[in-house]
Amino acid sequence: MAKFQTSPETRSVRLLKVGEQVRHILSELLTRQEVHDDVLSAHTVSVTEVRMSPDLRHATVFIKALLGEDEEIVLKALRTNTAFFQREVAQRLRLKYAARLKFLPDESFDEASRIEQLLSDPKVRRDLDAED
Repeated sequence: MAKFQTSPETRSVRLLKVGEQVRHILSELLTRQEVHDDVLSAHTVSVTEVRMSPDLRHATVFIKALLGEDEEIVLKALRTNTAFFQREVAQRLRLKYAARLKFLPDESFDEASRIEQLLSDPKVRRDLDAED
């Protein structure tokens, strides 16, 4: 029987799929408030992205608290409950290795706001209108 050849493209698709599955599991855990933590129960947290390492042993989880309020407190609560999240993800995914989770704030929204503010600057707007 021929052995299936893996290419960088297929590995990256697998990484994306597993990352998305981890994101869904974490979002579900947070939405259903299965974590017994007062801080996480009091805040709405969005899991915006999960990036998996090539060996699927590490996952970087980007989160955003609703309206960016108390983000440091929420991050601390997530990091405190990392063992619970890792155990739940491992049980639900049934991969060979349980991924180690690392929680980070998602700053892409802040960056998008900064770019939007730059583009609305009158000097930049003048240059953009001149090109049309």
